[in-house]
Order: sequence, then C-alpha cells, then structure tokens
Amino acid sequence: MPVTTAFGFPAPSLALLASEPLRALFEFCSSHVGTPTPVEGDGHPVIVYPGLGAGAMNMSQLRSYLRSCNFRVFDWDLGVNTGPDRDFDEWLAGLVQRVREVHGKHGRKVSLVGWSLGGIYAREIAKCCPEAVRQVVTLATPHNSLRGGNHAGTLVKLMGAAQLSPELEARLRVRPPVPITSIYSRSDGMVSWRGCLEPRAPEAENVPVHASHLGMPTHPDVLRIVADRLAQPEGRWRPYRRPRSPLTPASAPSRLRKSPAR
Repeated sequence: MPVTTAFGFPAPSLALLASEPLRALFEFCSSHVGTPTPVEGDGHPVIVYPGLGAGAMNMSQLRSYLRSCNFRVFDWDLGVNTGPDRDFDEWLAGLVQRVREVHGKHGRKVSLVGWSLGGIYAREIAKCCPEAVRQVVTLATPHNSLRGGNHAGTLVKLMGAAQLSPELEARLRVRPPVPITSIYSRSDGMVSWRGCLEPRAPEAENVPVHASHLGMPTHPDVLRIVADRLAQPEGRWRPYRRPRSPLTPASAPSRLRKSPAR
C-alpha cells in the first residue's frame, strides 16, 4: 500500500519500486525496436540534464534521438549527477553561465530538458536567465515533493539535508517564467507523480505517460513528446495534443472519440 507522507503526497507502493529495474530494462529494449519517427526541429540548442546518479550514458538515447530531429543537443558536461557539491546557488551559477554561453554562441534561446533531479536544475536555471531560455521540459521531476512522497534516496540528499531549508524547498516549487512541460507517470515507482504536477497556467502543462522512473529517458512515448515540444515555433507555444489514433478517426461514432487524458 502507498504510504502517505507528512507532505500530503503518497509515496509509490513498494511493489512499483521493486518493479523499476525490470520495467526500465523492458522500456530500454522497446525503444530500440520502436524508436519514434523523427520530427523536424529548427536547429535551436538544447541542453540535457541527467537524474540523480545518472550521467551522459543514461541520456545518450534521448540526445541521439533529438539530434536526429535536427536540434543542436548538448550534455550538461558535469559527468555523473551526484548533486551540488557546495552552496546550491554558487554551484548553480556555473550551470547558468553555460546556458548563457550556448545562447550567445548560437544566437538563439536554449531549451532545457531535465530528468528527475536534472529537472530541478533546469527549472532553476530558467529562473536565473529567462532571457536565454526558450522552454523547459522535465521528466518525472518531483518539484512539489522533494522531502516526502518518494523513494529516490529520499531526494533530501539531492542538495544535502542542511541545504534543503524550508525556504529553498518553497523556492524550488515556484514555476519558471518560461513555457514548461512536466512529463510524469502514475506508475512511477520512485517519486510521487502528484509531486511532479505543475499548477494550471497559460504556458504550463502536465503530460502523462505510462513509464517507469528509471526508463523515462529511453521510453518511446517520452522521446516523442519531448521532440514535439521542442519542435514548436519559438514564441508560439501550445499545449501538447496526442496524435489521433487511426482506430478513432474524425468520422468515428462519438462514443469512440474520447479526448486523451491530459
């Protein structure tokens, strides 16, 4: 049974947690069989941030797919993500500077894609330099439940217990001032899916997928959604709409034409 934390979000069940490695392996294999058809991007720069304990290798399939969609894709270049190694804002300043440098070099705003803890970084970077950021896409990032509602090494370790003060925790919940897409899974075995949800706003959305937490960066649906979001014309952001199933064309009876879950 899920355990409800003091923060109001139930942690995923232990059964879901135990299934994470096997589900992630299955999703990794599925992605090699059913890689989505590339979309046509506009060549703008994208930086990808890994989750806690992950690095460039874990995000390589996502980066490769986005490159096939004609985006200029960059790794975050800090190796394995073990969390900030000093004062959070001091450490974050280096990531902000990197985004500004990529923005200046390419003359175009940069999109940021972050998985889990990497999504926390992407959100905070966008708050520091919104003039250089085009949009943020997060994958299973529990910005609303960093202390509770998760099994991810209890994400308090993401910045050290001493750093994650109530003030910083409240700040991390605040949405960045750029378009943002939160991709989440109700079957996530590591973090509370409710903690990943963005409040309703004109340029914010929550897109559900059926994926494990560990398999997010390789899941075919996730790859497809990320590319779709990045391919939008700059300044013309619109909420995600799933492709219509061939089994429910516009001429199908109304009882078959149900709107996709949003």
